[in-house]
Amino acid sequence: MKKAFTNLAPIAGLLALIILYFVLGTVKDINVTYGLKTIFNQSVVVAVVATGAVFIYTLGSFDISLGASTAVSALVGGMIYLKTENIWLMFLTCIGVAILVALLNSVLASVFNLPVFVTTIAMLSVLNALVLLLITINGTGDEIAVPGSGVGFLDNTGFKLAVLSFYFLFCLFCFNFTPIGRKEKLLGGNPLCAKLTGIDVGKYSIIAFVLCGIGVGLGAFLSIVYAPTLTRNTASSVGMDVIIAIVFGGMPVSGGAKSKIYAALIGAFSMTFLSQIMVMLNLNSGVGQMVKAIIFLAVVFIAAGERSRKTLPR
Repeated sequence: MKKAFTNLAPIAGLLALIILYFVLGTVKDINVTYGLKTIFNQSVVVAVVATGAVFIYTLGSFDISLGASTAVSALVGGMIYLKTENIWLMFLTCIGVAILVALLNSVLASVFNLPVFVTTIAMLSVLNALVLLLITINGTGDEIAVPGSGVGFLDNTGFKLAVLSFYFLFCLFCFNFTPIGRKEKLLGGNPLCAKLTGIDVGKYSIIAFVLCGIGVGLGAFLSIVYAPTLTRNTASSVGMDVIIAIVFGGMPVSGGAKSKIYAALIGAFSMTFLSQIMVMLNLNSGVGQMVKAIIFLAVVFIAAGERSRKTLPR
């Protein structure tokens, strides 16, 4: 009973936020249909990136460079489009650059035997510097502008929903119906036991980062579609939003057996609905960030408490 409640709590929270959104929208006579479109546009990039990030979090690691990686992938993809005017080549470039960055993170962690968190801190600095360099060299100094006429036809809910659905179902299949998810949960829950059973830690770490890289590349492409004028602020909040979204979705930051692939979707949309509700209540962005931070800490504290009570003393 308690386990069922824990699993359903994030879904119940999202439903409560949706109901509150419609109630406030009706009371304040706000166009909720238009608001839903805005919520989806704000959520889809975070949802896609977070879905892939679940594979890394399942290992008990987390990558804080995802936002910067999304920005670099989008900028390089935009540059390729300006040179070739080929949208498919731009799409493949976004995916390729994101996977390359993900592999670098994975290889650096393996070669130097460092925690992923440490290598991604270094990568975050490198990528942020690369963002500024790319804009300076290839743009106007402030931006890289992809013509809206070239990507505008994709800026619709149907296309974005199709991308999100396809990637989510692909990740769901890999996570729940292949050895990838099962072995990564074991690695996150008990690395020593996983090694003793013969699981190749390096191999599944690389797989996790590649799958996450695909999500980052898709997020970069969707960022270009939604806002074709790329600046140093492109995807700047995605990294932290992914962390908050995964926690909001009910997934423990420690990874392991309780990891859930759907946590990314639930968390991303819950976070955006919460933001929209606070806008309806005329709360400024500072208050909104404080509320998110409090909820984030509360969820992590509760999850950590549950984990410590169930861990045998060593």
